[in-house]
Amino acid sequence: MAGVCRQRRPLSLPMSRTHNIDKLSGFLGPWRKTFQWLSTLLILLLPWFQPGGKSLLRIDVPTLSLHLFGQVLRIEELFLFLLFCLAFSIAFLLITLLSGRVWCGWACPQTTWNDLAEWFARVMKLEVRHNRLKGAVWRKTVVQLFYLFLAALVAANLIWYFIEPRRFFTNLFSGELPFGIWLTLLCLMLTIFLDLSFIRRLMCKEFCPYGRIQTALVDEATLTLQMPESEKERCIECCSCIASCPMEIDIRQGLQVECINCGRCLDACRKVMRSYQQPGLIRYTLGIDDLPIKSLFNPRSITLLLAFLVINFVLFFSIFTRTDASLKIAVSHTAESRILKSGKQATFFNAWINNRGTHAAIYQLSARTLTSDKVELKGQTDQLDMSAGQNRKVDFVLVSPPAREPFVVEFVLLDQKEQQLAVAEALISPVRD
Repeated sequence: MAGVCRQRRPLSLPMSRTHNIDKLSGFLGPWRKTFQWLSTLLILLLPWFQPGGKSLLRIDVPTLSLHLFGQVLRIEELFLFLLFCLAFSIAFLLITLLSGRVWCGWACPQTTWNDLAEWFARVMKLEVRHNRLKGAVWRKTVVQLFYLFLAALVAANLIWYFIEPRRFFTNLFSGELPFGIWLTLLCLMLTIFLDLSFIRRLMCKEFCPYGRIQTALVDEATLTLQMPESEKERCIECCSCIASCPMEIDIRQGLQVECINCGRCLDACRKVMRSYQQPGLIRYTLGIDDLPIKSLFNPRSITLLLAFLVINFVLFFSIFTRTDASLKIAVSHTAESRILKSGKQATFFNAWINNRGTHAAIYQLSARTLTSDKVELKGQTDQLDMSAGQNRKVDFVLVSPPAREPFVVEFVLLDQKEQQLAVAEALISPVRD
């Protein structure tokens, strides 16, 4: 009966099922911990890598741009960012469809924080039971200070994806960190500290929506951690699986939404059964019925995979075939057109130039009409020196013959080799009397 713990000897197995015991009893714990550490280090160190002086992944709020693996996407290219988010969401759904809640047990930052928090509590000789810490007050105090340090590190790491880490620490130690950043940092610290101190596994049990989403996405071939019905008669009721489960559930009861598929019960069962020279009873299977690998290729998974590939193709094609610079032109709303003493018309313009490239560049702006009328630009329209990813506003005046009726002017952005990079049009209207 589930919940009863009275260890007894297992049923004997045929030699054919016990001769390869070493291969059948490998432990997953070292693999899971290695994956968690590597993924954690990647999240921590990714903001520090800046090949060519550009962040691999950062949202720059002041310039309203996204740094994405060497590319700088401005807000006017928001559709590229939306494509990236859509591709990420579909990949997440596909991984969930194929691997179930393995994300929760192996890759979710919440699980990594919980594992680290509970590991340190046990190092301090505290008992972790029912999501609570039991032991001496001074030991709990040390643990809470560690949680506060961990919360500060995680909060700062999140900020680094918006502010370059070196600039963050420079401003922090010089006292020049903006108030908004301080407020965000403190709010994140407080939230993460409360999570580590009081919530921890309750987040996975009660609040996290992912487990509920996964139940809607589960497929007959979704990877499942279970004790198959065919193995339950061999259970010796030692309850090692329950004792090792961070969620404190009994996997012998069947599928449960609280299970995070971490595999700790699998390792605990294999360790016990190895002493009897028998394989463990708990294992990962494709669906409840342990289907063959080909069952992963079903209409749902194939549809998601094709959608993921198509969106990524469009995303990368759009990024790597776009021009190195963009140009936007608008008639100034602060200065009206006027007739000069020379009899020519002066129209005031604002231009926004974006260097989309990964290197600094020098641009120049010229103008032309579709007729034989000659136009001239006045202002800083030559030798526009711009750094990689920079967006710059340029104010200038277009001097043209007086317009008797509206006509179109083309503005052309050129590089140092006078190669055309971008074209924008504007309508010149007659001066009002």
